[in-house]
Amino acid sequence: MKRDHSPVLPGDGDTDYARYMRTEALLDLQRRPEQMIHRDELLFQVVHQSTELWLKLAAADLTEATDRIDAGEPAAAELLLTRAALGVRLITDQLEMFRHLSPADFQAMQPALGNGSGAESPGWRQVQAASRRLGRAFTDLLAAHGVDVSALPAADATDPLHRLAEAMLEWDERVASWRVRHYQVALRVGGHGPAGTPGSPATMLARLIDHRFFPELWQVRMGTAGGPPPAGRP
Repeated sequence: MKRDHSPVLPGDGDTDYARYMRTEALLDLQRRPEQMIHRDELLFQVVHQSTELWLKLAAADLTEATDRIDAGEPAAAELLLTRAALGVRLITDQLEMFRHLSPADFQAMQPALGNGSGAESPGWRQVQAASRRLGRAFTDLLAAHGVDVSALPAADATDPLHRLAEAMLEWDERVASWRVRHYQVALRVGGHGPAGTPGSPATMLARLIDHRFFPELWQVRMGTAGGPPPAGRP
């Protein structure tokens, strides 16, 4: 029997896939060819727009993880943090696309960007706020269980609080790796001077590399290893 593929969902599009995914609106978010001053604007927008989507998901997962911590469910929070960290790994990997964008081409398309800066990313701001709330919730969870943060590294590896702390460190590390890669892209593609060059945006990026959302966890970890503590929250 022939299956009926007629759409049943409301919205625009000839198929339910198009209506559910809102592909018409999604694929219309990029500048049209007649609007572009350089063909690589499409590359630039696709990378950054997809980054905003992954950050939106990461922020939602971090928010849900905080709710699970508040509900006394550290194992559920750990799983959500692991997924958020994978999202950041994916946006780090896609920066490889900028290997196909030369400094000359980037300079040619810059007028189209106006005064825009990645520091204005709404997804990144949501992630920052969600990470801070998560850190506060974890501190409250430790207090409720009468556990000092210094005891976490020596705890049983199967202990839910230990596993959650490890997931938080993984999240922090993934964000740091993304910042490092972003800094390298700024040097390679943006034509910025290295850190320390007056007025270079790369200087600000370099300053953020050592920042961590959960410095207390790192201080305990680095203290155990005898290393210097990391910088605090940005």
